[in-house]
Formats: sequence, structure tokens, C-alpha cells
Amino acid sequence: MSRPLRILLTGFGPFPGAPYNPTMALVKRLTALRRPALDDAALSSHIFHVTYRTVDRELPELIARLHPDAMLMFGLANRTAHLRIETRARNAVTTTFPDADRTIARKGSIVSGAHPLPFGPHTARLLSAAQATGIDARPSRDAGSYLCNYLSWRAIEATQAAHGPRLAAFIHVPLLPRPGTALRQGDTRITLEALVDAGEAMLMELVKLTRQATDRAQRTR
Repeated sequence: MSRPLRILLTGFGPFPGAPYNPTMALVKRLTALRRPALDDAALSSHIFHVTYRTVDRELPELIARLHPDAMLMFGLANRTAHLRIETRARNAVTTTFPDADRTIARKGSIVSGAHPLPFGPHTARLLSAAQATGIDARPSRDAGSYLCNYLSWRAIEATQAAHGPRLAAFIHVPLLPRPGTALRQGDTRITLEALVDAGEAMLMELVKLTRQATDRAQRTR
């Protein structure tokens, strides 16, 4: 390639019921990585305010400005104790739980009559990469009906558009204890360091897959 691969990493800020969102620290750590395998990759990051309006406004702006070749997105699943690699986005929006601006969606679907949107077979490679670090990582077919699922849907739509990202992936992480607080009964045993290790492995794999997809596209021109 004549230019570096552009990889956009995203996380979310706090939202009702979750005043601490570990994806903010995770994305910051991953964006700061310096590895030989990333020499031809330009990493950028963004933290979304947890509202539907924010995603609709900022995701298209980020894609237009940064032209990412791939997106690696993280969100919090505070009732899950393991890492979840999402394989699809559901055509669902909760009409009972408000976003961070206390807005409640009026419709229970994103696109009327549409079927779920798959991320693609690359999610299996990301799952294997995460599991190789020793973390408890599992595939998931249900990204919920909140902002994580909504962002997943819009990101998959973006990969289907001309000049959009080639690949996108969404990873749900468990709730971690706040820095400086003791582990409580029922808390996940996964640490931020373990999340960073798994995130780095998935990032490396995504860079490799994006490079391969880009090379294939160039050869077919």
C-alpha cells in the first residue's frame, strides 16, 4: 500500500447504571501501542457519548474525516463476566432504557423489516486471537438492544457503502473494578491488563486481515 492502514478504535463513556466504563481506558492503552507489526498502521481513537444522536452524528463524520480501513469497537456488558466477540448486529432498540441524555427510543427496530446484519467470518479469527492470550472470550450472537448494538449496526452499514471501512468488529468487555477499589464477590476476574493483551491480539489480527483484504481488492482492479 502507498499509505498506512487506518484503524479506528472506539469506546463508550459512562451511561445510566454504569458510571465507570472500562472501554475508555482500554481504547487509550491500545491506541498508544507501538509495535513493529503496527508500523504500517495509523491508529486513531474515539469515545462516543452514549446516545443514539451522538452515534448518528459522529460515526459518519469520523469515517468521512479519517477514512478508516477497519474499525475495532468496544463496549461494556456489565452483566457478563467474559469477553464477547459479537458476530452480528440485531435489528433492535430498547424502548425502555434511556441513553446517557435520558432519551428513550420510540421505535423497537433500527430499520423496519430488516434482518440481523453479520459482521463477517473475520470475527472467528479475532476470537481465536483473543483466546490465545488466555482470556475467557466467547462468540456472541446477541449484542443487546442498546447503544453497543446500535453502533454495531451502523458500522456494518458503513462497511457495505462505497469507500467505507473494509472490516468492522465489536467487542463487549466485562465491568472491571474501578482503579483502587477491592474486588467484590461476583466481580469478573479479568483485569485491565488482560483486556489490553487480548485487545492487542485482536488489533494485530484485524490489521493482518485488513491488509489481506486491501491487497486482494488492489489485485482485482
